[in-house]
Amino acid sequence: MVKKEKLLSLIDENIIAILLVVLAVFTRLIPHPANFAAVGAVALFSGTYLNKKYALWLPLAAMMVSDAIIGLHNLIFFTWGSFILISFIGLWIRGRKNVKNVVFGTLTGSLLFYFITNGAVWAFTPLYAKTFQGMLECYVMGLPFFRGTVLGDFFYVGVLFGSYEAVRYFLPQLKQRLSAVKVRA
Repeated sequence: MVKKEKLLSLIDENIIAILLVVLAVFTRLIPHPANFAAVGAVALFSGTYLNKKYALWLPLAAMMVSDAIIGLHNLIFFTWGSFILISFIGLWIRGRKNVKNVVFGTLTGSLLFYFITNGAVWAFTPLYAKTFQGMLECYVMGLPFFRGTVLGDFFYVGVLFGSYEAVRYFLPQLKQRLSAVKVRA
């Protein structure tokens, strides 16, 4: 029989946060609309909630693992770099957490990802002329993907932040109720 103290000690906010992040990363591996994935939200969430030593490397490690499964490409460091920057936005939100700042951080992260990755596509692939017109064309062609990024980021930020805050609210009550339960030896 598991002692109830041992069970209660396993219910920890950091463990729950890490499980939510891992769950969200799996959304990259299932079919989804273009760019409607949880990675930007995971990066923002990690920066906001996880211990600082995990905040930057956990989303990056998750990207490395999922990219190894999905496939690597020559612009991967721009993608990964975008998510590291989004984690820094989360670190900024950490001390200023409110709905307005989370919405601002989510939109800023989506915009960063759009501008960095599309800029890399323009600069480092032969798809577009290396002119101002070519750059504009690249950004215009990326707009449908940007739509998916924004919608996915807001959806998953809502799920991750909302779930985590709900758990933080109800966890003390759950622990209190579980500690009152008598367990047979």
